[in-house]
Amino acid sequence: MNILDTTVLILYFGALIIVGIIGINKAKSEKDFILAGSRIGYFTHVGCLAAVIIGGAATMGSTTLGYEFGVSGFWFVTMMGIGIASLGLFLVKKISVYEVFTISQLLGKRYGEGTQLISAIVTSIYTLMIVVTQVIGMGSVIHVLLGWPVLTSMFIGGGIVLFYTVLGGMWSITLTDIIQFIVMTVGVFFIMFPYSVNSAGGLATVFTSVPESHLNLTNIGGDKIFQYFLLYAFGLMVSQDIWQRVFTAKNEKVMKRSAISAGVYSFLYGLTLSIVGMCAFIVLPNLEDSQSAFTSLALTILPPGTLGLVLAAVCAALMSNASGALFASATLITNDIIKVYLKKDMNDKAIIQTSRIVTLVLGVIAIIFSAWIQNILVALDMAYAILSGAIFVPLIIGLFWKRTTSKAAFYAIIASTMVIFITFVIYGITSTLPIIYGVFTGLFVIVILTIFNPAKAKISERERYYH
Repeated sequence: MNILDTTVLILYFGALIIVGIIGINKAKSEKDFILAGSRIGYFTHVGCLAAVIIGGAATMGSTTLGYEFGVSGFWFVTMMGIGIASLGLFLVKKISVYEVFTISQLLGKRYGEGTQLISAIVTSIYTLMIVVTQVIGMGSVIHVLLGWPVLTSMFIGGGIVLFYTVLGGMWSITLTDIIQFIVMTVGVFFIMFPYSVNSAGGLATVFTSVPESHLNLTNIGGDKIFQYFLLYAFGLMVSQDIWQRVFTAKNEKVMKRSAISAGVYSFLYGLTLSIVGMCAFIVLPNLEDSQSAFTSLALTILPPGTLGLVLAAVCAALMSNASGALFASATLITNDIIKVYLKKDMNDKAIIQTSRIVTLVLGVIAIIFSAWIQNILVALDMAYAILSGAIFVPLIIGLFWKRTTSKAAFYAIIASTMVIFITFVIYGITSTLPIIYGVFTGLFVIVILTIFNPAKAKISERERYYH
C-alpha cells in the first residue's frame, strides 16, 4: 500500500473514534445506552442490521469460497440472510410484545430466572467468541496491509472497537455502523466488483474461463450448504447481537421490513463476492492461500485511493460485527446476571457505568483470546455451534408451544450445551455433528419433560403475560 491508501485507512479509524465520542452525549438512559432509545428508522435500521450480520469472515470468506467453488460460495452469506429474513417474517411479531433487551430476558419471562441465567451464560460465551473472530480478522488484515506485527494489529483494531463501544454503547455502535454500512456498500459493490470483473475481461469471460463446476449452484456440496443452514440460518434467528439491533427500531413495522431487506442485501453481498472470488481465480490462478483472495486481488488491481477505501470496507465489516457482539455480551452479563442477582436496585446511571466496566473487561479478554487462538474459522464455528445447538430449540418452541415448561427449557439448554462440548471433543470442531446432536438433545429433553412433567394448573404471572 502507498501513502494515500494508508492515509485513507487511518482517517477511517480516526473517524470511528470521533463518532464514538459523539455517542457519549446521546446515551442518557439505560434504553439509550443499550437500544439507542429504540428510535431508529427504516433506512438506518437496514444499514445497522446489514453491518452487524456481515463481518470480515463473511466478506473474505465468500471471496475465498468463490475462488475455490465458484458461484456456490454465495450460500455462506445467503444463509445468514435467510436467518435474518426469517426473524423478520416469523419472530418479530412474537418478540415485539415483550419489554425486553435480551434473549435471556425473554426466556426468563417465559420460563423463569433459572433459564434466564443459564441462557445468558451460554449466549454471552457465543457473543464473546464472535468478538474473538473479528479481532483475529482485524489483526490479519492490518498486518497484511500495513505490515505491522499481528499481535500489535489485533491490539490496535480491537482497541478502537473497544474504545467507541465503551464510550457510547449502542448509540456509538449505531452511528459507526451507518458509516461502516456505507463504506462496505461502496467498497464492495461499486469499486471491488466492477474492477474485479474488468480485470478478468468482463462477466462473459469470467463465466467461460472458470471450470464448469464453478457455475454449479451446489458445487460447494450439499453437506456444506446444510451445515451453513444449521449454523447461520438458525444462529441468526436467536443471536443476541442481532436481536439487540432489531430492538433499536422505532416500531414493529420497521423491525420486520428492515430484517427482510437486510436478508436480501446479504444474498446480494454473498453473490457479488463469490463472483469477485471467481475473478481472483482467473487473475491470480496460483495463490498459495485462497483465504487471501480478496486482499491479494485488491492489492493487484485497484488504483491508489480506491484500494484504501476497499480495505476500509473489510475493516468496516470486521469492526461492526465485533462492536455489536461485544456489546451484546456485555448487555447479557449486566442485564441478566448482575442486575438480577447482584445489584437489583441499580438506576440508569449505575447500569450504564456497570455496562461500560463489563464491556471493557470483556473486550480485554476477547483481545487476549484472539492473540491466543489466532484462527478465525475455529472461533466462528465454535460460536455458532454453541448458539444454534443450545438456544435455538428452547427459544423457538417456547414462542410457539404454550405447554413448554420452565424445567424442560432449563434442562434442555444445559443438556444441549454439554452434548455440544462433548461431541466437539469426539468429532472435532469442524464437524457438523455437535450442532445436530445439540439440537436433537434439546428437542428430546424439552418434549419429554414437558409431556411427562407438565406444569401445575395454576398460571403464573409470567405465563399470563406470555398469553
